[in-house]
Amino acid sequence: MRSRFHQGLDELRGRLLRMGGLAEQAVDRACQAYIDRDLNRCHQVLEGETQINLTEREIDELAFDLLAMQQPMAVDLRFILAVTKINADLERVGDQAVNIAERVMDMVELPKADLPVDIARMATAASAMVRRALESFIEGKAELAQAVLEMDNVVDRMRDDAFIRLVKTMNERPEVTRQALDALLIARNLERVADHATNIAEDVIFWVRGADVRHNVTQEAAAAQPSIPDTH
Repeated sequence: MRSRFHQGLDELRGRLLRMGGLAEQAVDRACQAYIDRDLNRCHQVLEGETQINLTEREIDELAFDLLAMQQPMAVDLRFILAVTKINADLERVGDQAVNIAERVMDMVELPKADLPVDIARMATAASAMVRRALESFIEGKAELAQAVLEMDNVVDRMRDDAFIRLVKTMNERPEVTRQALDALLIARNLERVADHATNIAEDVIFWVRGADVRHNVTQEAAAAQPSIPDTH
C-alpha cells in the first residue's frame, strides 16, 4: 500500500509539471500574439484552455484519491495540499493567458498604435517567475521559491509604470484610447500571472519548510517558524 501511495505521489508530481507546461505555453503564446498581432496564436490559447481545465480536474481527483488512500505523514500531506493549491494557480495562469488573447483579438481589429509600454519585457519577467516557481517545485528548494517572491515587486513596478504612461496617453491621444485600454488590461493580466507565480512559490516553501510565508511574512520570520515533524 505504501509503495502504491508513493507511486501515486510521483504521478501527481508528473501531472502537475505537465499542467505547468500548459500554463506557461499559454502565456508565452498570448504574449507572442500581442507582439506579432497574431490571431492564430490567440486561437491556440483559447483552444488550449479546455486541456488546462481538464488537467486541473484530473490532478485534483488524484490528490483526493491519495488523501483517501491512507493517512499521509506530514511531509506528504503538505506536498499533496501544496499540489492542489499550485494546480489552482496554474489554472488561473491559463485564464490570464485567455484574457490577454482576447484583448489582442480586440487590438488586431483596430489601427496599430505606438504605445509607451513594454509589454514584451513585462511578459518575459512574469513568465520567468512562473518558470522559476515550477523549478523550485521540481527541485524542492525553498531558496529558489524565495527568489520568486523577491521578483514580484519588479513586475508590480512595471504594471504601475504602464498604468501611468497609458493613462497619460489616453488623455493626450484620445483616438488610441481603446488600444491603450487593451494594453493596460494586458499589463494587469501579466501582473496577475506574477501574483500566481508568487502563490506557487509560497506553496513550495510551505511544502518544503512547513512555513507559511503568505501576507508579506519576511524570510527571517519564515525561517524562524518551527518545522512540522514528518510523522503521523
